[in-house]
Amino acid sequence: MENKLIHTPEGVRDNYGDELKKKLKVCSTLKTLIGRYGYEDIKTPTFEFFDIFSGNIGTIPSRELYKFFDKEGNTLALRPDFTPSIARATAKYFTEETMPLRFCYVGSTFNNSTDYQGRLKENTEIGVELINDGSEDADVEMILMTVEALISCGLKDFQISIGNLEFFKGLCGEYGIDEENELLLREMINDKNYFGTRDILDSLEISDDVKDIFSRIPELFGGIDILKEAESYVSNGRAKDALKRLVSIYGMLEKNGVADYISFDLGMLSKYNYYTGIIFRAYTYGSGDAVIKGGRYDNLLSEFGKKAAAVGFCIRIDQLLSILERQKIDISLEKDESYLILYNSKNRGKAYEQASKIRKAGKRAVIMNETAYGKEKTELFAKDRGFTIIR
Repeated sequence: MENKLIHTPEGVRDNYGDELKKKLKVCSTLKTLIGRYGYEDIKTPTFEFFDIFSGNIGTIPSRELYKFFDKEGNTLALRPDFTPSIARATAKYFTEETMPLRFCYVGSTFNNSTDYQGRLKENTEIGVELINDGSEDADVEMILMTVEALISCGLKDFQISIGNLEFFKGLCGEYGIDEENELLLREMINDKNYFGTRDILDSLEISDDVKDIFSRIPELFGGIDILKEAESYVSNGRAKDALKRLVSIYGMLEKNGVADYISFDLGMLSKYNYYTGIIFRAYTYGSGDAVIKGGRYDNLLSEFGKKAAAVGFCIRIDQLLSILERQKIDISLEKDESYLILYNSKNRGKAYEQASKIRKAGKRAVIMNETAYGKEKTELFAKDRGFTIIR
């Protein structure tokens, strides 16, 4: 039992030493960048009422939540995702605000999924939410920040894949596909499950030509030309408008010099049901999953009583650090000026005085009895931790 208690549960881990310093430095770099775009800090509770993350909200399945009860019998859940929490807080404190709101958060999310063995169940995330702005400019701002965030961490080879759920929803509306089958198709197409997609289509009373159109959606990924191909498959205004928005966004990104990082994927539909329009993911070498995920969720705040357009993204910090390590991108740490003050029975008081002066000067000082651990061990301790010895 004693040995068991020194280990963490599966899916969580300790951070310390240089590893933690590097994590904090990356977080600081990203927070500084986001702050330059005018985003202000917001902090929401680690756990909320269960209903914040279930039902119509459209976040992860209930079985993947960490759930528990308070003493009043309310069902609570550790947050699996920040966005519903930010939406809830915004609806509460900024009900009447119509000007754009820019929020930035940092913290842990918790996901009790067993789908991916070895993946962390507690993840540190940094993210942004831009609320009360449904414009293309807001979408462009998200992509530009995503590009700058990855570059600021030292990454050079990455790709941001962009889709638009309105294209898929427009097709479903055009061909009369009901909500239940729409959600099933959405899951199959998002997972690039061609056989599952075809099985669902075969169960619907639609023509073979329409089935072929939906079957091609998972293959609609690539450069700007893929949007022109997709336009040939649709005739309704909703889907066409979705494609026009992507073309317009690309034009703005091209003018800002980041077009080389951009690709499109109209089969990217996301498992989060609250997304409504543009969605995007950032990929790079060293990870099979996206390191940044985001999108537009124009209907989510109405679940909490506020009608407001919104868009945002989150950066998965633990995954980002793993990627940086695999790509051998160094996170340089500044060496603090640090001193180890050794004393004996005669100069103990003087050691405390020296330490106080050093700390007031903004430097680190550690006091240690010179004879407590032996000279060799003490000097090795100082060397390992970068201390300058003072006697």
